[in-house]
Amino acid sequence: MAGTEYWARKGDVKLFLWRKAASGAARGTVLFVHGSSMASQPTFDLQVAGRADSSVMDWFAARGFDCWCLDNEGYGRSDKSRAINFDIANGADDLVAGSELVLRESGAGKLLVYGISSGALKAALFAQRRPERVARLALDAFVWTGKGSPTLAERKKRLAEFQSKNRRPIDRAFVHSIFSRDHPGTADEATINAFADAILALDDSVPTGTYVDMCSKLPLVDPAMITVPTLLMRGQWDGIAAMDDLLEFFRRLPNPDKQFCVMPGISHASFQQKNYLVVYHILHAFFAQPQPAYHG
Repeated sequence: MAGTEYWARKGDVKLFLWRKAASGAARGTVLFVHGSSMASQPTFDLQVAGRADSSVMDWFAARGFDCWCLDNEGYGRSDKSRAINFDIANGADDLVAGSELVLRESGAGKLLVYGISSGALKAALFAQRRPERVARLALDAFVWTGKGSPTLAERKKRLAEFQSKNRRPIDRAFVHSIFSRDHPGTADEATINAFADAILALDDSVPTGTYVDMCSKLPLVDPAMITVPTLLMRGQWDGIAAMDDLLEFFRRLPNPDKQFCVMPGISHASFQQKNYLVVYHILHAFFAQPQPAYHG
């Protein structure tokens, strides 16, 4: 499926966006938000030989959705020139700028927003700041306070290193570690290698800001201020998203239109897992859910 590139402006900063549009009237307009260690296209438009429907953008576009993703500042094709570490708040600023373009170009009234890992934090902060732009919000591999997260506990041991610089190097071994740290075997080698190829074609280093924030500044969002319909998606073996932390966040969400879903056989990086079609189904059901006719 052919895609189209767009460029948004955040002041003097240029942000890259990628679109895969459904033919005909769209059932909804989706904005996908990437995580800490890779740009958007490797995550959401990954093509893997022999792996049907590997691109979540293609899969949703084939079902009538207008699909968009953007590279946060400091990642991929977006500007990387500023001497900052491109933290969560800066990423939420990117979504404000990017969403303006998406809403204008698509003609949508509101967006269906999906974020994964630190992208879920950016998406949640964006929804907290600009609820009028969000129809439904899906948070995958989300972290609230960080309590009970073994991955963050290990990452905190290197906090001083991350605080000392604006970027950290990534390589093929690092990409493989994403899939081995929680529960080895949840993703196949061909997909991991294709994912690594796509990531490293765009970046050999990524910002440290999201790591610093997730290790030292949580919580960054207030569930009581997220008023839009929300889905929390948690992989069975995800080392970032601790169950009790998420359940307390879920309990505090004020909108009764909310769901909590545990995804079996999934660790982190949901769309690159062997059970990726389960993830697609869960997300599609939430984004395609009809509006309630009765509110009490």
